[in-house]
Amino acid sequence: MSINERGPDGHPDVTFDRGRGGRIGIEEAVLCEHKSVPQIAAIIGDAAAEGRRLLLTRLTAEQFGDMAENMRQLVDYCAASRTAILGEIGPLASTPRIGLVSAGTSDYAPMAEAKRTLAYGGMDATEVSDVGVAGLWRLLAREELLREMDVVIVFAGMDAALPSVVAGLVPGVVIGVPTSVGYGVARGGRVALDSILASCAPGVTVVNIDNGYGAATSALRLANMMRRAAAGE
Repeated sequence: MSINERGPDGHPDVTFDRGRGGRIGIEEAVLCEHKSVPQIAAIIGDAAAEGRRLLLTRLTAEQFGDMAENMRQLVDYCAASRTAILGEIGPLASTPRIGLVSAGTSDYAPMAEAKRTLAYGGMDATEVSDVGVAGLWRLLAREELLREMDVVIVFAGMDAALPSVVAGLVPGVVIGVPTSVGYGVARGGRVALDSILASCAPGVTVVNIDNGYGAATSALRLANMMRRAAAGE
C-alpha cells in the first residue's frame, strides 16, 4: 500500500481511499448521508490541501449550510442533485454517447445526481425528460435520438415500465434506475425496482432505488472499457 493510499486523514473516523482511481479508474466519492458536518469538512479540507478533486453525494442543503463559509466556497454545490464538487470539471467527452431519460419531472433528482457524477468523471450526457409510458408518443418522438446513444440510463418510478420500453427500441446498453416516486404500494420505489428486475426486455441492467450515482459510475466503467478496447489495451 502506497503512502498516498494511507493518508494522513484530518478526522479520526475517516480513512480515505486515495488510490481507488488508479486501481479502478473511478475515484472514491464521499457519501455525506449520516456523516457529521465536521467529518465532511475534514474530508474536504484534506482534499483541498492535497490538491485533489472530490465528489460529494447526498449532501443536504442543511449540511451544506452548517459548514463554515470558507468550506462552502471551496465547492460547487447543487441542491437538486445534492452533490458538491471540489476542483475543476474539465472539457467533457461526447463519446461514448450517454443518454439520461426520465419518466417524469419527479424523477429529476436521481437524474441530476447521475449527470453531475458523469460530469465529474469527464463525460457529457444528453437529457430526455418527462417521456413516461403514460404518454408513449413523447418517447417515440425521441426514438431516433436515443438510438444514437451507446448507453441509456432510464429513471422511472411507479410501475417503472419505461426501461423495458426503451430497451425494446434502442441497441445501446440500458441501465434502469428505479425511483421512489409513486402512490401507495409504489411509494418508496420497491415496486419500481421489482418491475425493472422482472423486465422481459433482454439485457436491462438495474441499480438500486434512486441510485443515480451508481448508474453513472456503471456508465463510466463502460466508457473506460470502450476507450481501452479502442486503444487496443
